[in-house]
Amino acid sequence: MFIGKSLNNIRILNNMSRNQLADKINVTEQAIWQYENGYVSPKLEVVNKLKAIFHVKSSYFLNNDILDESDMQNIQVDNIAYRSETINSLNKSQSESMHVRFLDAFLKKVEGKINYPKNTLLELRNDAILFMNNNPDMDRNAQIKCIAKLVRQKIGLDNYSNKNLLFLLEKSGAFVFEKEIGDTIDAYSLWSEDHRPFIILGSIKKSAVRRNFDLAHELGHLMLHYKVEFTMQDKKNYRALEDEANYFASEFLLPEEQFLLDCSNIVKKSNPDSYIDMKQKWRVSLQAIAIRAFKLGVIDYQKYRYFYMVINKKGYKVNEPLDNQIPIERPTKVKSILQLLFDEGLYSVTELMDELKVDQSFLTILTGIEEGFFITNRQKENKKFTVNELGFKVN
Repeated sequence: MFIGKSLNNIRILNNMSRNQLADKINVTEQAIWQYENGYVSPKLEVVNKLKAIFHVKSSYFLNNDILDESDMQNIQVDNIAYRSETINSLNKSQSESMHVRFLDAFLKKVEGKINYPKNTLLELRNDAILFMNNNPDMDRNAQIKCIAKLVRQKIGLDNYSNKNLLFLLEKSGAFVFEKEIGDTIDAYSLWSEDHRPFIILGSIKKSAVRRNFDLAHELGHLMLHYKVEFTMQDKKNYRALEDEANYFASEFLLPEEQFLLDCSNIVKKSNPDSYIDMKQKWRVSLQAIAIRAFKLGVIDYQKYRYFYMVINKKGYKVNEPLDNQIPIERPTKVKSILQLLFDEGLYSVTELMDELKVDQSFLTILTGIEEGFFITNRQKENKKFTVNELGFKVN
């Protein structure tokens, strides 16, 4: 029997309206509604079109999906914190929350035999909440500065570099994924109800330094804005939350004492090229460095304006020096978990595909892990038997 809920979930996962899906498979929007609500079962030719669109097997729609055994309330759409210039539509938020629900259910399926180290980010979040509650009269920026300093220390970053930031965040408990989010969103983050911190990075090509700021911005949301209902904010309050996350990112990535010391050695402080060595050291954009320098009084408003005039003149708004040289870090945590399970024979790619009733491409779309990873591990499953294993002996 056709399971309409499975179609509904995967349609939302792909950020597709009923009308958009109807156009793709040449049926009416009402027909899609009927399929999803169990009034009508689609013909075989329609099912074949659906499986091709969503990269699943035909049997996917004849069974409950991976979400059937999961707690749908574990991921709350209201708590998604976007790094974006605009408040996002309800449809987009529903799609992204559905994606994280699929990820959460997928992780619970594969991690049964995995023992994780302690969740440092959870401890830090609780420390941050306690600190803010115990210091209600402290200036908000002063609170954020103290929390950023603590977080930097506890996740293992020294005071002289931001190298291996993504790795250290994953080691500290974050689950970081890449996906196509869209042109207007750089990244987003949220805590699950069972305290798993998710960070989703947009897969649109960005420089390593801009990605670092995205990571630090989302880390700020995770530390400062637990249980904030982002979808309920008006533009003013939403902007204030974004500003706080930006301030956290600046304090976190560019520790004040060491940053000021670095700046003291620069002669032409209004020249962007003077900060290239600092960019190499901190792996932060020249523009982020300029904002930090202005906020800390290293340069005044006139020098700050001149700095940006040069930025525009030299085309650094699009491509800064070193952007093509500093390597971009990619998430490795979930990929490493899967590799361990495959190597130990606790799971195989084929078993995952069969259990989830999906194609190989679906695994890549869901996890953001390159398809070559799954292809390589699937090829290893086709074992070639040796003569000795066949039992042949020479007389």
